[in-house]
Amino acid sequence: MNKGLGLVTIEVCDYGSLTVQHLEKLARHPEVAVMNYDCLNVCGMCSLTPFAIVNGPRVFANTIDAC
Repeated sequence: MNKGLGLVTIEVCDYGSLTVQHLEKLARHPEVAVMNYDCLNVCGMCSLTPFAIVNGPRVFANTIDAC
């Protein structure tokens, strides 16, 4: 039986270039929770590159689409 990935938690910062709006398609899935925070305390990273925290680890890329 395929159990899938389980609950996927995606956290984004208000000041980052990757926003909840960019993740709307993912947020439609019942197993995905997209949370928006004022600050994720990853100082400076939001000004350098698009990123999100996915189930704990940081995920980042050069562009929003690649992230």
